[in-house]
Amino acid sequence: MANLNIDSEKNRTYDAIVIGSGISGGWSAKELCEKGLKTLVLERGRDVQHIKDYPTTNMMPWEFEHRNEMPYKIKQENPIVSKCYAFHEDAAHFFVKDNEHPYIQEKPFDWIRGYQVGGKSLLWARQTQRWSDFDFEGPARDGFAVDWPIRYADLAPWYAYVEKFAGIAGDHDGLPELPDGEFLPGYPLNIVEKYFKEKVQQRYPERKVISARCAHLSKPNPIHIEQGRVQCQNRVLCQRGCPFGGYFSSNATTLPWAAKTGNMTLRPFSVVHSILYDEQKGRAVGVRVIDTNTKEEIDFYAKLIFVNAAAINTNLILLNSKSNRFPNGLGNDSGVLGKYVAFHNYSARIYAEYEGHLDYTVEGRNPAGGGYIPRFRNLHKQETDFLRGYAAGFGASRGKESDRSGLGLDLKNNLLNPKLGIWQVGSHMMGETIPKESGMVKLDGSKTDDWGIPLLKIAVDYDENDEKMKKDYIEVMTEMFTDAGFTNIRPDTHWQAPGLDIHEMGGVRMGHDPKTSVLNKWNQMHAVKNVFVTDGACMTSTSTQNPSLTYMAFSARSVDYAVSEMKKGNI
Repeated sequence: MANLNIDSEKNRTYDAIVIGSGISGGWSAKELCEKGLKTLVLERGRDVQHIKDYPTTNMMPWEFEHRNEMPYKIKQENPIVSKCYAFHEDAAHFFVKDNEHPYIQEKPFDWIRGYQVGGKSLLWARQTQRWSDFDFEGPARDGFAVDWPIRYADLAPWYAYVEKFAGIAGDHDGLPELPDGEFLPGYPLNIVEKYFKEKVQQRYPERKVISARCAHLSKPNPIHIEQGRVQCQNRVLCQRGCPFGGYFSSNATTLPWAAKTGNMTLRPFSVVHSILYDEQKGRAVGVRVIDTNTKEEIDFYAKLIFVNAAAINTNLILLNSKSNRFPNGLGNDSGVLGKYVAFHNYSARIYAEYEGHLDYTVEGRNPAGGGYIPRFRNLHKQETDFLRGYAAGFGASRGKESDRSGLGLDLKNNLLNPKLGIWQVGSHMMGETIPKESGMVKLDGSKTDDWGIPLLKIAVDYDENDEKMKKDYIEVMTEMFTDAGFTNIRPDTHWQAPGLDIHEMGGVRMGHDPKTSVLNKWNQMHAVKNVFVTDGACMTSTSTQNPSLTYMAFSARSVDYAVSEMKKGNI
């Protein structure tokens, strides 16, 4: 039973509760604490303190027992998380293993999670692009999902606000489909990436190749130094946790900033069971927690609740928050809670070789990863047999190759004196998927996890639109690679389950109408005015951009509104 002692209840009462400490939760906590609210931040995993808890950050390759490869036995025991590109010895401790929080795949879905303070902000790929009205107007224009209740102008000042604090490197490219931001200097393209950009511009003026925008301190401003962060060292070991704070994470940035206000209480090892709803008051009054280790049930109370548990876990919490008023999940008058879950289609890549520019090579590392091709398909009008479109990454590199011929001393000398090979180029697709009612998550009726919470059933899949889009991407990129003089072009369309993109979105979507959406234009529940959702669960559609920057902007904007409404007595 929950502890109902009155004195104890007073000690467990705050102005605000934030569920989750990742990218959006860190921002919610920072903004609430800065505005003077005593804020409890709940995290289901362990604490991870900046620098102190990055055990592998300065390890050399030979210091890893398996040279950074995961042992076969661990891969066999963890077939889902082992598919993630960053699941190696240097970062495995930041990932949820397959048996630690099981779920039911009604359709194949690789759910990649990080249960610790900071969440996946320690592991993300750090790519950051703003949305534009081509994205916010998409559902209304193309007749899917529901209309977004906001437009770019509503979010633009908040993009600027979070960019200045987080530190975003990028160039001012002047593209209406990918608005410019408050940028630190961008990372330059290398010689072959520039060459490809020029060739594309000559042949396809409506298509652009730009330097990828990323959350790295290419040249820190005073606000970043004040945070205790310094310039990115271009180590590209980011998944280990960065001791320099060179990239944005909750651990290096928002959570320490919130803590120094004296208004934040951080409680790790706190699995959120549900949000407590008071039917007499007509509002949420708190959060029920199961202690991760002791399994003790504890209730915490607050006037304001921000749900930032990451998209799928946010759906799980809300679906499990049942009452007489909301028998199908908190705020679920519309019946769409847990539905219209979508993702990004990363299931196509293409590789090639280039024998030009052999008098050039690369030196050092580029944390931005190279080039980015913003969406150009169906941008101004419908022009293909599929809805929406895709963005793409592009990169070029030149490595050394060893001659393995010869015997004895000749072989030894060949191996010890590798020579530069030709250029290798590659691209990957980032396709927008269409949210569908059949794309859903729901609670299992009988199976529960170690904390007595129903297991989640996930039924999310590709559709015909995705297959048509993937086919177009391969055809278009093959043509562009051919025009650039690349050879040995090799498409890769191997199937991968949704989820491995780690960009799952929706289920608690925003909208104008309470009959067809859960949240209003402020990320506020239509039916429960003191509950806000600002992580990926709130998304009405997915567009093609990496979504984290948008979650940051939503969080800052929603806190500003919520605190203003509290002061007016409306919450």
